[in-house]
Amino acid sequence: MKTMTVALVLATLIGCHKDKAKTATTTPTDKATPAATKQDKPAPNVTADEQVSPGLAISGDILAACGIKATAASANPKFDTDKDELAPEDRQVLDKIATCLVSGALKGKAVALIGRADPRGTEEYNLGLGSRRSESVSQYLARLGVQKPQLGVTTRGALDAKGTDETSWQQDRRVDIQLATEN
Repeated sequence: MKTMTVALVLATLIGCHKDKAKTATTTPTDKATPAATKQDKPAPNVTADEQVSPGLAISGDILAACGIKATAASANPKFDTDKDELAPEDRQVLDKIATCLVSGALKGKAVALIGRADPRGTEEYNLGLGSRRSESVSQYLARLGVQKPQLGVTTRGALDAKGTDETSWQQDRRVDIQLATEN
């Protein structure tokens, strides 16, 4: 019952515009349903994610296969607070990933896009924000030719957040990109 409630609230929040206050409305969109149902499946547990741009952390297997270099650990914040827009650095990395998924070493492989948030909002708000972040990455990759079935969009919101201050909250605001596990 709790999962269904969270899914319904998530569906409602996804329909909210990013500039609205952190309150839920009762106007879900058709587009929100798939993200809400995918949220129930646990995200792959890959611990070797490395930051490659302000808003992206990518698993080591994708970095190696696509020849992408990680940035220094002290890089800029990932997503700004309450935002889901991609930075130019994010787009540069996503361009490389798209090429790799369309015609490179990972051609045809599926990836999981896991949106995350810092812990300062409500659980429902953070799940919606994480979903919007992962959806913005999905839309960008799709525009570059990556097929939608290759893109598993999900959210963890702040469920795995570890931050306790602004510096560490910056590390929580991201989208993780990992090779999808085969079922």
